[in-house]
Amino acid sequence: MFGMVAVNFKVVMGADGKGPEWLVFAASLLNGRAAATFVVLAGIGISLMTNKARLASNVDQTGKHREILLKRALFLFVVGLLYTPIWPADILHFYGVYIAIAVMFLTVSTRTLVVITGTTTFLFLVFLFFFDYERGWNWETLQYAEFWTMGGMFRHIFFNGFHPVLPWLSFLTFGMVMGRSNFAESLIRRRWLVFGIFMTIIAETGSWLLIESLSTNAGALDRETISSVFGTAPMPPMPLYMFAGIGVACIVISLSVSLGEISSAKKILSPLISTGQIALTLYVAHVVIGMGILESLGRLDNQTLPFALSSAVVFCVLAVVFAHFWAARFDRGPLEAIMRRITG
Repeated sequence: MFGMVAVNFKVVMGADGKGPEWLVFAASLLNGRAAATFVVLAGIGISLMTNKARLASNVDQTGKHREILLKRALFLFVVGLLYTPIWPADILHFYGVYIAIAVMFLTVSTRTLVVITGTTTFLFLVFLFFFDYERGWNWETLQYAEFWTMGGMFRHIFFNGFHPVLPWLSFLTFGMVMGRSNFAESLIRRRWLVFGIFMTIIAETGSWLLIESLSTNAGALDRETISSVFGTAPMPPMPLYMFAGIGVACIVISLSVSLGEISSAKKILSPLISTGQIALTLYVAHVVIGMGILESLGRLDNQTLPFALSSAVVFCVLAVVFAHFWAARFDRGPLEAIMRRITG
């Protein structure tokens, strides 16, 4: 959540590259990684919700889970679309589509989920050969034409939007694989950590080597194309980006669970746990309230990277404080409570 806030603040403020080189590099590491981890966590949540029924082959219980998930998928899709005029880079309506599709995979084998993950990742490459990835985009303003048409919305959601189903569904199905692991076992956590480190190193190192070697003596346009194909930026979401996103998610999640297993840390982590439990509310609030206040102060456009990240830190600290006191009185966040009431 904090990573997404930092990325979104710096993008909206036009702060990319406007700071010390070390800070520019550090901030770039968050691009697309925080959102990817967010989606992987959704997949883990789906598996944790449905594992018992799946292992027991309880058809009735699995059916109930499917109904609840489909209701939540519709809720997120509608809320996301309503949110899009305020925040065009919304991920909620994509979430709704991911979850609706994932409902079909609740009882498939883990091996099948792995195959689906890989297939979805590389299927995006096939689509690149037949469709224009840049169609609808104004890259100067990051505005997407024809979003509110049937064809434009379909293209945006499934192929060339901010978080298109192809290949972002892979993050969700990969999370479903992770969610079938017993994270209570330290050995399992270490294996996921090692896997995450390996994937991240392979993706980032491979990307750098390919771009450097292929860009030698290449023209400016060719270098840009090479960077797009072999880079680890989230747009377009090429395979090396997907590997890097999965790797970072494995590292963050395995380390977070390990930290949560330390008895002495649980009290300290309590406010962060409360914060995570109202992530939907805070996701909307970081735009409506956080960016809204900055806009009213005239500090939302053309800012430096240090200011953008400092603003993100202030919002995140206030979010933790709010979540801590909210959790003392209520079981769920405002939007989370509405979703549960509507969807069960």
